[in-house]
Amino acid sequence: MPPATTRPLVLLCLSGALWGQSLSGVVDIHVHSDPDSVPRSIDAIDIAKLARAKGLRALLLKNHYEPTASLAYLVRKEVPGIELYGGIALNRTVGGINPAAVERMTRVRGGWGRVVWMPTFDAENQVRFSKENRPFVSVSRLGQVLPEVREVLAIMGRAKLALATGHSTPSENLMLIRAAREAGIERIVVTHAMLAPVGMSVEQMQDAARLGAYLEFVYNALIGPNKSFTPAEYARAIRAVGPEHCILSSDLGQAGNPLHPDGLEAFFGLLRAEGFGEAEIERMAKTNPARLLGL
Repeated sequence: MPPATTRPLVLLCLSGALWGQSLSGVVDIHVHSDPDSVPRSIDAIDIAKLARAKGLRALLLKNHYEPTASLAYLVRKEVPGIELYGGIALNRTVGGINPAAVERMTRVRGGWGRVVWMPTFDAENQVRFSKENRPFVSVSRLGQVLPEVREVLAIMGRAKLALATGHSTPSENLMLIRAAREAGIERIVVTHAMLAPVGMSVEQMQDAARLGAYLEFVYNALIGPNKSFTPAEYARAIRAVGPEHCILSSDLGQAGNPLHPDGLEAFFGLLRAEGFGEAEIERMAKTNPARLLGL
């Protein structure tokens, strides 16, 4: 028997297999990995190899502090047979809301930079939520999207990039979605919409869906000593929003957490236990994230 501290994790990792949900064709849009400036459980090459062995179609490499388009290019050369994509999170390390940084990413060889995240851990909403006394990056002021955000969105619209809303407030998310639509951006996802510090209500998520955005639900929020939600709470929200508007992703890579494919298998098993069918899970884990990346 495994130690008591690991037994629940083992059971969770087995649940996907017990339910028979295949990872073949799955697209994970929330993959943290090394190299990074914070502890990670696996590097980008090794997670690509593991994901390929499990049958995943594609991974979106996310780093809060460095662009990942170049990393995706290199991992593709090392690990053929799985699609790798990257992007840029507009935190302070890249200059915040920096149109020049976004424009430069669009020119990186391969064109594998597909997503721009609005600020995450440096977002004004995150810093205030965490009660930290440090500089932050704003996306709005007095109920209006900032001009520099609109400049970034215009670049994204021309380059056909996808928008992820980052750690913005619910009202900012809805403003960003509307502004993105005005800029010609067709592919939008609200980053882990229910999870703090975002914390969208079901009604706000429904509004986002009506505006044409996907709502992301991450496995990371269901695990650990400080887990944020139960599977039943996720299931009620997904049902209210509609699987056709939702994306399931891992948000894994943190030291001590399950590896991404194991987490996804467990995630799908938990949702099957809540009554979701295979076709619904495939819509949320394969079709919708593939459309977000323009596949």
